[in-house]
Amino acid sequence: MRFVHLVLLTLLAPVAAAPNLDSTGHHTGATVSGVVRDSIARVPLAGAVVQLVAVDGMPRFGRSATSDSLGRFALTEIPEGRYQIGFLHAMLDSLGLEPSVREVEVVGNEPVRVDLGIPSPARLRDAICGPRSTANPGAAVAGVVRDSRDGSPAGGVDVIGEWIELDFGPNGMRTRTPRLVATTEANGWFALCNVPSPGVLSVMAWRGADSTDQVEVKLTSEDFVRRELFLGPARAVPAADTTARLDSLTLPPRVRRGDGHLTGTVVTAQGQPLAGAIVNLLDGPRTRTNDRGQWTLVDAPSGTRVLEVRAISYYPERRAVNVVAGAAPVRVVLLTLKAVLDTVRVTAARLTDHGSGFENRRRTIGIGRFLTREDIVRRAVQETSDLFRTVPGLRVESEILMKSAFDDCWPSVYIDNNMVSKPDVALTKIDIDAWVRPNEIAGIEIYYDQVPPQFQRVMTGCGSIVIWTRK
Repeated sequence: MRFVHLVLLTLLAPVAAAPNLDSTGHHTGATVSGVVRDSIARVPLAGAVVQLVAVDGMPRFGRSATSDSLGRFALTEIPEGRYQIGFLHAMLDSLGLEPSVREVEVVGNEPVRVDLGIPSPARLRDAICGPRSTANPGAAVAGVVRDSRDGSPAGGVDVIGEWIELDFGPNGMRTRTPRLVATTEANGWFALCNVPSPGVLSVMAWRGADSTDQVEVKLTSEDFVRRELFLGPARAVPAADTTARLDSLTLPPRVRRGDGHLTGTVVTAQGQPLAGAIVNLLDGPRTRTNDRGQWTLVDAPSGTRVLEVRAISYYPERRAVNVVAGAAPVRVVLLTLKAVLDTVRVTAARLTDHGSGFENRRRTIGIGRFLTREDIVRRAVQETSDLFRTVPGLRVESEILMKSAFDDCWPSVYIDNNMVSKPDVALTKIDIDAWVRPNEIAGIEIYYDQVPPQFQRVMTGCGSIVIWTRK
């Protein structure tokens, strides 16, 4: 899909102009000033190069200025006449926009106020995807894919967007995972149209041996979201080849390494440094924060990656980061579990009759996905394997598969604390349906890349499914 430009006019290149002086040698002319805004993020746009060019009477006259941190600019000593004004910024390139120009008129020395800005999300969405209609109802996600090594635009890259949909019909609920694929143009630009909003979109860029992590893009009620992605190579090496261990923390069986460098700080909601927090890239190198809450990751795979930060008694944080040269430090604020859980009223009955620890882990550890007895009853499924069809990250075919950083894998399965599936052996749909029925299940725990030690007896590189029965 090729972007339809909002504006077909282009701004003339800036030219030098001699200062305007009166007979006494003083500067004359008006001041043209204003603010440049980013209408998508609703913030001032700093670093925009604002240009003013005469359209008649003075064919070689021009002025330029750069907007400050508050988006403000001022062009002085402007003679009377008609002009075109617009701005240049890297954001325009990443959106596939040509510079938008306006015409202004200067009369005498009267100051002129002109505010400029990136078009609104609604206008961008309609320009990219066409007018909104019943057949064309969704939002747009657009941006540019760049090479993480030199920042150059990356053409011919497949950008994949996925989300989860639940279909309710006479035969119960079914889960679908729609997929959109867009290929970047020569300038790295891409767009995904008709993405459900609000919701969460999983996005990944891939070309040959280079890729990004699968990152989440959150869509609110806006019509347009911008996302810049950086491709980078990631070499997987066995964990046995590395010496990195953190106390009792064991590295994943395969750790992605590279030559990237990332720094940052971890603080509490009150702004206090948080020492000892675990910081890592997904399936990549990890470290701990020092007494000042500072951390540094070396040998990191370059590109757009998923950063994970955890600390005891704090809610874990995951976010997309760009591991590129000159990347700004990443500041992460962790909230306490109490601050997060105080907003949730738990009404499910406790699962403590046999000391499973299910309820305690569900309330405190902050990782994994939990299905309570109430969740299972609401799903009203006939087979146990159908429960996993509604869980993001799991796929049920003839066997049960879990998404991992590298490929689909076979999770370890426990029933009442007993491992019932062998490492590196597929768990079939027939097996799980024969072992336990939905009406016998009290709760289910699903862990992906982070697994509690008691449910990670073998390092398979995959997660675990833990089933507790009502017996």
